[in-house]
Amino acid sequence: MTPAIYAAAALAEIAGCFAFWAVLRQGAHPGWLAAGLVSLVAFAWLLTLVEVEAAGRAYAAYGGVYVAASLAWLWAVEGVRPDRWDLMGSAICVAGAAVVLFGPRG
Repeated sequence: MTPAIYAAAALAEIAGCFAFWAVLRQGAHPGWLAAGLVSLVAFAWLLTLVEVEAAGRAYAAYGGVYVAASLAWLWAVEGVRPDRWDLMGSAICVAGAAVVLFGPRG
């Protein structure tokens, strides 16, 4: 369940932030800001659903997922193909997120 929550949270956060980017940097209609705000609220709510004992650990692990999802967005929505350095960095971030989230606790 946690990977699905993180994927949904990443989509919500990236979409929300992109709505602001589109309005402020690309001249999109200001109505997109309302959709962006709703998306960002959904992002914050989704992170509260992760089953960990500390919010900071949930946020830290999410960071790796966010990097990978951002590069997927870059390719799928913005039409820019990630290069090998993007992919390598993303893999490192996801591996780090897995260590934070699933590492043994004593």
